[in-house]
Amino acid sequence: MNCFMFPGQPLFIANRPDDPDFQELAQTARERTGLDILDLVWLGEPATESVILQVYGAVMSLYHARRLSREGIRPNLIAEHSMGIYAALSAGGSISEGDALELTSRIGRCMSRMSEKGSYALGCVVGLPLEPLLVIAENNGVHMANHNTSRHFLLSGERAGIESAVAEALKCGAFSAKLFPCDAPLHTPLMEAVEPSLREIIGGFRYGQPAVPLMNHIDQGYLAASEVKEFLLRELLLPVHWEATYLALRAAGVNRFIEVGVGDALKKYNRWIESEAARMT
Repeated sequence: MNCFMFPGQPLFIANRPDDPDFQELAQTARERTGLDILDLVWLGEPATESVILQVYGAVMSLYHARRLSREGIRPNLIAEHSMGIYAALSAGGSISEGDALELTSRIGRCMSRMSEKGSYALGCVVGLPLEPLLVIAENNGVHMANHNTSRHFLLSGERAGIESAVAEALKCGAFSAKLFPCDAPLHTPLMEAVEPSLREIIGGFRYGQPAVPLMNHIDQGYLAASEVKEFLLRELLLPVHWEATYLALRAAGVNRFIEVGVGDALKKYNRWIESEAARMT
């Protein structure tokens, strides 16, 4: 059983293919987001580097979904991680490619406005278990944003708090703890500051029933059309639970995981989760 996994925002711009599928998606991105994905310039009102990466990531996910379909490879289930939800909804037939790109861009722009009033960052911590990291997060006034594996987590919050949390994590024995600047404290309650704007953006689109079961990363349920709007809001305020999602997908019978986007972060998380499970048996 195949599962297409749609990753979130990439950390960098990688390749941009030169073929008709990519050119068509690039044109859709120009029309629906105002970003020239080929030259990485805004045609109208500019946005931040994070929004560029978000739109680029969505374009690449949609592109790879197209290429897989042309090869006759289709999903039996779909999974998503963070900002990968918009391309995942398109791949499942709930929204169009154009709507997925416009949603990505408008949500990204809305989040970026938080950076005008505050300074935010992410803290990637590897090597500590959950319990001591929750204490570190509380000590420094930041939040757990991603539960990727039992030893790979992402903290989110104000930059000063993330800086001190990263330093404390290293002192407590983390194998790695790195800070990444960002526009907004994604997957935390701090996103409530822009909740009305987010709700208005999300409410401006129509969502159909996914033709392929789409598992959400909060409680591992399958999204129905009537639940999509509320999920798109909730997922911006609540943590991503990838480890639980992967285990639920395995329990559902998935034996082939295909990362549909830039990089292979989700595949790496999956391998770690599998190795942890093997050590426990």
